[in-house]
Amino acid sequence: MSAAALLASLWEMGGGEPEALQQVSFSGDSAQLPSTFQVGDVASASIAVQALMAAQLWQERDGATQKIEIDRRHALAMFKSDRYLSINGKPADDPWSKIAGYYQAGDGRWIQLHTNFPHHRDGVLAVLQCADERTEVAKAIAGWKAAELEQVLADADMCASMIRTEQEWQAHPQALAIAGLPLFEVRRIADGPVMSWKPEIGQRPLSGVRVLDLSRVIAAPVGARTLAQHGADVLAVSAAHLPNIMPLVMDTGRGKRSAQLDLRDAAGRQQLHELISGADVFMQAYRPGSLSQLGYSAEELCALRPGLIHVSLSAYGHVGPWANRRGFDSLVQSASGIADAEGRAAGGTAPGKLPFQALDHATGYLLAYATMLALQKRAVEGGSWQVRVSLAQTGRWLQAMPRRGLHEDAAELREDEIASFLQTSSSGFGEVQAIAPVEKMSLTPARFELSAPVLGQHAAVWM
Repeated sequence: MSAAALLASLWEMGGGEPEALQQVSFSGDSAQLPSTFQVGDVASASIAVQALMAAQLWQERDGATQKIEIDRRHALAMFKSDRYLSINGKPADDPWSKIAGYYQAGDGRWIQLHTNFPHHRDGVLAVLQCADERTEVAKAIAGWKAAELEQVLADADMCASMIRTEQEWQAHPQALAIAGLPLFEVRRIADGPVMSWKPEIGQRPLSGVRVLDLSRVIAAPVGARTLAQHGADVLAVSAAHLPNIMPLVMDTGRGKRSAQLDLRDAAGRQQLHELISGADVFMQAYRPGSLSQLGYSAEELCALRPGLIHVSLSAYGHVGPWANRRGFDSLVQSASGIADAEGRAAGGTAPGKLPFQALDHATGYLLAYATMLALQKRAVEGGSWQVRVSLAQTGRWLQAMPRRGLHEDAAELREDEIASFLQTSSSGFGEVQAIAPVEKMSLTPARFELSAPVLGQHAAVWM
């Protein structure tokens, strides 16, 4: 399936007019990175569909159509953007925990640990009762059955997944629970006013749109970053006590402002309420139900701010027995059979992995697309809207596509290619070099007006 065909399918899912697809062209080498999955076309199509949606919003505001060009190789680089990040000419620190990764349990099955946050690492070590050394962890895991350890770690709110085959995942209760869900969901959940906006000279597709970004680690931050590159005022809200992975903060923070609020105290919650009352979009990537316990369910927020677009990302979906389970891209790859399929395609006995965090990045761009769809609907129909996506639903979409040979029409990104896709900006971290936006838009170029902010650099107020 080509990138153009995937784009047409995604555009149809959102109810777009087929004629608009003529605005988009794909350029550059079609070779993707080695994978048995169609990750190259997914990268190009998911970036293209949100760019086309931004162009559609601009056309509705200004009346002008524009051309959009997507370089396929640039799209691959953007899906690996954190790996090409540099600060003051030096590569960013490797955020990967030394004990993260695949291990073989005592029953011969494989399990993956995700321990990149210190509290996740410490929680896993407490369960395993071993030292923070890979050899010690491997020795401890050898005394477990993989499925039992996966469940014990999940019960302890830790992050791990047994490696399943695709057939095992398809029969799993969680896969069955989300099988009927759409790739992305945009639904009206409450009444609200018609809220349209008109452009002024120099404005961009999302100028005037205020986005609260309560998310960390790739997918949702990529979605919020994408809205920022089309002109939205994005305020990323974190807290000093929450862990972060700094290279990802630098990469996905571009175009945003950053504030810190502690929602454990009344003052922090009051400040958040004030921000919500002026927001257009509230984006969060906590586990389903987590923010509801603090009084921030979609319904409560839309009552506080009629017309709000409430955007939620989860790992495994908002329904099913794993709805509240912690998860990351690589864990969903492991649980759903993607890691097993990549390992088998490579001819080995160990699990493999996609050449980049394809579920994270594709979901982030789909999230931005769906958010813009909701903004479009609000401008016409009014109402408060909910957008829902998950890494597992994106994985199911990827797995449904025709497969390819691992090295079929594949080529690693060359240094000269990467160099041509990089841009440099001055920030509180120093000179940051990172992959520039992929889409070339003839009238409203995608760009970051702000460099990546240091956490908490800005006040928790709207501009």
